[in-house]
Amino acid sequence: MKYILDFLCLLGCLLLVVARNTVPTSEFQLDGDYLLGGLFDIHHVSSPLHLDRPEAINCTSQPLILSSYQRFLVMRFAVEQINNSSSLLPNVSIGYILFDQCSERYSFPSMLKLISVNGLIDPWGEPPKNLMAVIGSYTSPKTVSVAPLLMMDLIPMVSYGAASSEFSEKKAYPSFLRTVHTNKDVIEIIVRILNHFKWHWVAFLYDDNDFGNNGQELFTSKIRDTDICLAYTKGLDHQTDYPQIFKQIDALRVHVIIVFSSEWTAEVLFQSAIQQNVTSKVWIAMDAWSLNQKLPKTEGIRNVGTVLGLAAPATTIPGFSDFVHSAKAAALCENAEQETFCNQVFNCSGLSAADVIDADGSFSFTVYAAVYSIAHALHKTLQCKVGRCNDNITVYPHMVLAELKKSNFTLLNQTIHFDENGDPNYGFYFIVFWNHNGEAQEVGYYEFFPPFHFVINSNEIQWHTNGTVPTSVCSQECPVGYKKKQEGIHKCCFSCEICQNGTFINVTEDPYTCVSCTDAEWSAEGSTSCSLRVVEFVPFTDPGAVVIMVAAWVLVGLNLAVSVLFAINFNTPVVRSAGGPMCFLILICLSSGSISVHFYFGQPTSASCVLRFFPFLLFYTVCLSCFVVRSFQIVCIFKIAAKFPKLYSWWMKYHGQWLFIAVAFAIQALLLLIGYSCDPPKPFNETFLYRDKIVLDCDINFTATSTSVIFLSLLCFLCFIFSYMGKDLPKNYNEAKSITFCLILLIITWIIFATEYILYYGKYIQTLNALAVLSSLYSFLLWYFLPKCSIVIFQPQRNTQQYFQGLIQSYTKTISQ
Repeated sequence: MKYILDFLCLLGCLLLVVARNTVPTSEFQLDGDYLLGGLFDIHHVSSPLHLDRPEAINCTSQPLILSSYQRFLVMRFAVEQINNSSSLLPNVSIGYILFDQCSERYSFPSMLKLISVNGLIDPWGEPPKNLMAVIGSYTSPKTVSVAPLLMMDLIPMVSYGAASSEFSEKKAYPSFLRTVHTNKDVIEIIVRILNHFKWHWVAFLYDDNDFGNNGQELFTSKIRDTDICLAYTKGLDHQTDYPQIFKQIDALRVHVIIVFSSEWTAEVLFQSAIQQNVTSKVWIAMDAWSLNQKLPKTEGIRNVGTVLGLAAPATTIPGFSDFVHSAKAAALCENAEQETFCNQVFNCSGLSAADVIDADGSFSFTVYAAVYSIAHALHKTLQCKVGRCNDNITVYPHMVLAELKKSNFTLLNQTIHFDENGDPNYGFYFIVFWNHNGEAQEVGYYEFFPPFHFVINSNEIQWHTNGTVPTSVCSQECPVGYKKKQEGIHKCCFSCEICQNGTFINVTEDPYTCVSCTDAEWSAEGSTSCSLRVVEFVPFTDPGAVVIMVAAWVLVGLNLAVSVLFAINFNTPVVRSAGGPMCFLILICLSSGSISVHFYFGQPTSASCVLRFFPFLLFYTVCLSCFVVRSFQIVCIFKIAAKFPKLYSWWMKYHGQWLFIAVAFAIQALLLLIGYSCDPPKPFNETFLYRDKIVLDCDINFTATSTSVIFLSLLCFLCFIFSYMGKDLPKNYNEAKSITFCLILLIITWIIFATEYILYYGKYIQTLNALAVLSSLYSFLLWYFLPKCSIVIFQPQRNTQQYFQGLIQSYTKTISQ
């Protein structure tokens, strides 16, 4: 039904246009060679209209917008200047037809008048004669309502106030340009202000129309990847419940409110805020109302908090004041009896020139620039030169549009040019705040184009918090070393959790995640970075390593000396009772096993990890198998030979001792090869036990090597059993006792090492391991071979055949009794 009424309204207005073919001269109209249209909302429909029939609205019955009337006069002044110029459009006059567009829905007669030819509208015929472009409209909703009528004939429409970003879409608005910065630019400044003061918890109030909705969408998109959260957003219209809005904002603890609206909406909003006793807020004003002359002087406005805003520079236009005074003197607006077209009536008898000049002039320059940009485009279209233009050229609006897009001229020290979307590619905005004198004081600025300077001096702002910058956050920032844990849908609302050992937080990259350090790094609880771990291993120059390696070489030297001594006294009873040829095999294996000691030091490699264990396990197996055989032979001679002569005979006939040693060697070699082939020892960085250092070690698969260790332990157990059976042999014949003592030392050594391995695991565990290996080798040398060397060297009387025979016979008689 609404659209039917709108159509009937348009139809009625069209008939009115046809009926009135001439419009007497007034301040709304000026004859000229080429015409410009102008749309100004001198009056504004402040509340919804309820019409009983379709009709054009009488704008003079609506509230006056003084700043819009000033812009209306700026266009008239700019046209007069151009007509009086000898360099711009010489011998060519520009006329205009201006309208008071007080409503986006009920002001269509204005637009129909502009695009009609002889009272008729023909979308497929010639465009309106001599109409080159239209200046306006001021707001985005009013622009949306009339722009399509101009776009179909590519009539340039240069807006001085419509900031919605939808007009940058050239498919829908091919002939639309503007001299005002877009919502996208304004939102960029607002976000920079929020980030500058670290206001991350904000409310966004906007006009519930095309302009406001576009701003809200741009703001939401802009803050998506920032620390700013939109706590509350609401579209404002004539039915808005302002008290409820303020209650919700207070409940959310929001202290910063962005008001993205027209000046008349802002006036209603602040009147309600004052009535509801809203205090201690920061209000961010749009350029549409930041320089409002009325609001900063409203009673009680100081109580609502601090008002910051952004504003287009209020450029002083030379000669405009004189024009206003002369226009008021002409008093054209007082001729109420002259015949006029609808929305071309304005009784300005109650206004003085000072009232007009002192009005908010933030958008006056944009009107001035819009008129001059069209004049320059027409100047180029007519191929104007010094003193004259080419009057043989038939000018169409699309020709002016083509030149308009290429505009590049200087106006009042400002270079005017447009980008590919018809948006201004120049200029800057001021950052202002309303001081206690009711004035908009400049405290910073933002340049829209490279190098994009943003400057703001917060020390000049008179904050409502007694000098300190207000805060607006959902949750206080976490202490250093803590991560944020989001609570709810807003990332600004969070709890804090400390980062554990081995992790750190980098708030500039991701304040919600504790990042793990690499294996080569470490960190304490609550760290903001990782530190390199200290790499630890026992070097060859370590004093303990040097002592152990020297002791290993001493062992080899002693084994060599014992071998020489035993070789010289090979046929003596002591050497033969010690094992004869088997002694040399044991000494060689003890020396070979000492090779392992050297590979416990230095930085581990794959080869060193293998050689730490392989030589010792293999050669020590041979040693133990020799002592098993030797212990068995001792028991056999004194105890088994008499009772089991055939077993002894078989043992001696088939060299059972060498067969046993060879089998033991082969079994251990095979077990080691299988285990190391499946999973050989390899270098390993121990990072778990110590957070601040890396202990270089060898990783051993105990499952793969367990069979070798079990086999070695079995030999040790057999050796211990056989040697223990000979504990009651003659007192002076103590080989079995020596072997038993050596085995006890061996067992105690590895029990001590296992205990240390469980209780302590640092780099010196390798030293202790090497010491345990060396102790195992020394136990047989010191407690088995050296006593016999002592007899050979210092007690030769005990190293005779008669002495040994006497011991054996005495022990045999004792057993037989």
